[in-house]
Amino acid sequence: MRRPAGGPVRRPAGGPVGRRPALAAVAVIGALALAGCGGSDSGADSASSGAELSVDAAYIPQPVSDSMAAGFLTITNEGDSADELTSVTSEAGEVTVHETVDGTMKEVDRLEVPAHGQLVFKSGGNHLMFEKLKRQPKQGQSVAVELHFAHADPVTVKLPVKAATYQPTTGHSGHSEDSGH
Repeated sequence: MRRPAGGPVRRPAGGPVGRRPALAAVAVIGALALAGCGGSDSGADSASSGAELSVDAAYIPQPVSDSMAAGFLTITNEGDSADELTSVTSEAGEVTVHETVDGTMKEVDRLEVPAHGQLVFKSGGNHLMFEKLKRQPKQGQSVAVELHFAHADPVTVKLPVKAATYQPTTGHSGHSEDSGH
């Protein structure tokens, strides 16, 4: 079959058979697009989860106990979606998350990090509780923790050990210059 110059290419077997390669290409492209979307739900990329998390104002007052300590920090979420802090781990010992409501402290299994907001851990409020410490952290040292979230990737933070009487000057607004990072 001869093709006129500039004319269309004609397939001898037109009809549905000629469209199969196009349909197969659409199916492959669709599968690749879906596979790409699956990664955002797995927490592998915190930016695609909608939460944009950062940590600031982290510290531990030097503990007076050999086996227990408290930790404080601010988690800021500049993203469009809320996330949740689900656990905290550390090689220093066991870490639990505590919420303080009306002066009453209780252990919780998760706390929300609101979209365009903050989750603040401060003295007299929400805090991390370190128990069964392997050794008592001293002023000038730091303790590493890994924060685990429902959607975002884990975040590793070093909490500097401050004097037992240390009070942050920023009030944990999330804009501290003395964050230890």
